[in-house]
Amino acid sequence: MNAPVSPDQTNRKAELLAKTVQHVDITAYDARPVIDYMRAMSFTSRDTARAADILTMAYEDKPCSVWVTLAGSTSAAGCMHVYRDMAANKMLDVVVATGASIVDMDFFEALGFKHYQAQASVDDRDLRELYIDRIYDTYIDEEELQSCDQTIKEIVDGLEPRPYSSREFIWEMGRWLANGGARKSGSLIQTAYEHGVPIFCPAFSDSSAGFGLVKHQVEKIKARQPYVSIDSVADFRELTEVKMAAGTTALFMVGGGVPKNFAQDTVVCAEILGQEAEMHKYAVQITVADVRDGACSSSTLKEACSWGKVDVTFEQMVFAEATTVVPLIASDAYHRGAWKDREERRWADLFKKG
Repeated sequence: MNAPVSPDQTNRKAELLAKTVQHVDITAYDARPVIDYMRAMSFTSRDTARAADILTMAYEDKPCSVWVTLAGSTSAAGCMHVYRDMAANKMLDVVVATGASIVDMDFFEALGFKHYQAQASVDDRDLRELYIDRIYDTYIDEEELQSCDQTIKEIVDGLEPRPYSSREFIWEMGRWLANGGARKSGSLIQTAYEHGVPIFCPAFSDSSAGFGLVKHQVEKIKARQPYVSIDSVADFRELTEVKMAAGTTALFMVGGGVPKNFAQDTVVCAEILGQEAEMHKYAVQITVADVRDGACSSSTLKEACSWGKVDVTFEQMVFAEATTVVPLIASDAYHRGAWKDREERRWADLFKKG
């Protein structure tokens, strides 16, 4: 923990953490006219409009199951309620995300904490002394983040000591929130728990959950007791089971990274298991990654077709910073309303015991 701070430091910290990030509400504005204009434009505007059209096509295709993958820090930057509202309105059936998106951002705010707009020209060494963490132009209070770590440990300590998939552990987090732990209602984790939407974090320990889990394991090992662990292979198996059960699927990918490849690889995994699984029929990726370095996060959806992961008939790359286009695409889909007569998939129910 950090050393005690002086009154001057306390005042300075309060000054820096004075302006909270406001999360956009896709239900409060209608982006359809903007998308309609973009459809008649060029460059990234037309790409964005086609991405919106593909997402609506996926909702109109009633057997289609929509998966959202999240990488980067869009939740901290103001898009947190976009994904929550999509889960609440049958606009997503599966989430595959980084641990930070789910724990350090969504669960963190469910505990009543906030993200803050950063002030310009602040020395990061001063931020370190004040225990303020920076994500580009966004601040997080490190003391609150350590409280989040401790809460994760408390949840872990109450579970049966055995391996869990990240999906199973996040379901336990959702149950804890729904049973009175939440100080802010309507987090993505709690909403997903209530609507049967499984959340997978294939790199779950790369987050505040990791610190809580490590502390839990260290204490249990010292006491010569069994402990909780996260089974990433179970994540892959379970997500592949969802893919095989779902049949037709669509990917709405914010950023790239592990979540993108993990979701795409389920088609290949099913094939290796000797099962039939369609390539993801619809796919949108929003990224600023450069394709020229050959990295997976920047690989195009057409490239993914060569691996048997994504069909190329209805796919669109949007090279844009995600917070600028995700609220437009999601609002457009919400107000077009093709999701309204979709059935709630509740893929989490696949894993109910008994």
